[in-house]
Amino acid sequence: MQQGASEFLKEDQIDISLPDEDFFSELRKKEYSRVDDNSEIYLDYTGGNIYPASLVKKHQEMLLNGVFGNPHSINPTSKRSSELVDAARKKVLEFFNAKDYVCVFTQNATNALRIVGESYPFNEHTEYILLSDNHNSVNGIREYCKKKGGSVTYVPVQYEDLQINEELLKNLLKEHTQNKKVLFSYPAQSNVTGVKHSLKWVEYARSLGCDVILDAAAFVPTSKLDLSEVQPDFVSVSFYKIFGYPTGLGCLLIHKDSFQKLTKPWFAGGTVTLVSVNSQDHYLTNTHERFEDGTLNYLDIPAIKMGLDYIDSIGIERISQRINSVIRVFAHRLQGLKHSNGTPLLKIFGPEDFNKRGGNMIMSFYDPQGNTFSTELIEEKASRQNISIRTGCFCNPGVDEINNCITTDELATYFTTHKDGNYHDMIASIGKMRGSVRVSVGFITNEADMDTFCNFVNQFKDKTEAEITL
Repeated sequence: MQQGASEFLKEDQIDISLPDEDFFSELRKKEYSRVDDNSEIYLDYTGGNIYPASLVKKHQEMLLNGVFGNPHSINPTSKRSSELVDAARKKVLEFFNAKDYVCVFTQNATNALRIVGESYPFNEHTEYILLSDNHNSVNGIREYCKKKGGSVTYVPVQYEDLQINEELLKNLLKEHTQNKKVLFSYPAQSNVTGVKHSLKWVEYARSLGCDVILDAAAFVPTSKLDLSEVQPDFVSVSFYKIFGYPTGLGCLLIHKDSFQKLTKPWFAGGTVTLVSVNSQDHYLTNTHERFEDGTLNYLDIPAIKMGLDYIDSIGIERISQRINSVIRVFAHRLQGLKHSNGTPLLKIFGPEDFNKRGGNMIMSFYDPQGNTFSTELIEEKASRQNISIRTGCFCNPGVDEINNCITTDELATYFTTHKDGNYHDMIASIGKMRGSVRVSVGFITNEADMDTFCNFVNQFKDKTEAEITL
């Protein structure tokens, strides 16, 4: 049994009813009826949210009834596009209460983080501190740091509950800020475990002189982020994770006091006020346009405002309460599934306190003797029954290495003896499992979805992997 697993959610500790059920049931019928019409059991909301029908229709009407041109002009069609893009940008800032921020539209949250990585003034006196629980888009920034002579420090995840030891984190920040400039980066919510990391760390780190990146991509779909109260230097967001449509759009929110900290290493169309070929000089814009390379996705960006308006019509607090109730009930039901000998069919990993968790959870499946089922087998079997879940490392290797007890020595040996490698080759080489099963819920997840998945899990009762694969 992996150490991150815990027996929680006792019968007397949980309300197993779902509040607001009538409202969300009607919303499912009105906006998401295709889910039931196609007999889909969708439990991959952290991978991507499902778009409401009204959002697509509203955006389609805008496209069919209007004529829009490239915003980089003052002609009528360009002006029309510019006004809609400006309205979307204003809505983003209002949604996050971000009056002290600049909103830079990007292709996704990854691209938002890349802008920080390539533009931050890393040097030999810089320390990049980040949690072991981070998406690879955050992990990748370390390469910019190292190539400019900086150092990288990871704060490890605890085995017991997959949380961060806050005292250790604070000591590391305090220690490194004495001699170096620190860029500190962490996710408001883990994209793997659902663990919500404290937003109070932002204020603490900045009080020490750190610059802070907050990866909010997994957090903001189901939780309120008020940037008048929490003020990191840089925030990354992905919009399809909030309301499902359109894909290919995110944003980087830059605190106005931190805007000039980023030095853009090149220029492109739309990012400059003046360029000379003969003298090879240029002036960058002093607004969001500095980091919006080339032509914006001006036909899709207006749908961002429509999507955020839709979320506002429900209420982010209402969504947050719904998600918290659904994940509690779901985890409670899953934890009650046992083999005939009393051993659990699966174990959920993470903190016991569900107020510290979001709408996603990871788990492993076990046979009656406690042997782990292959995650690929689980996903394959689920897919055959029209159940969408996700397995693997979820672009977050730190959590997976901790959760599967893979040591630093084992990793060092592997990487020093292989020119190339992959997921399956590492499993074969070190003889340990990689990956887990991730289930994530949305506000329209209902009892029927839970019933179907619980029935799916019960198919593994009293069976070994060999028997299941027959």
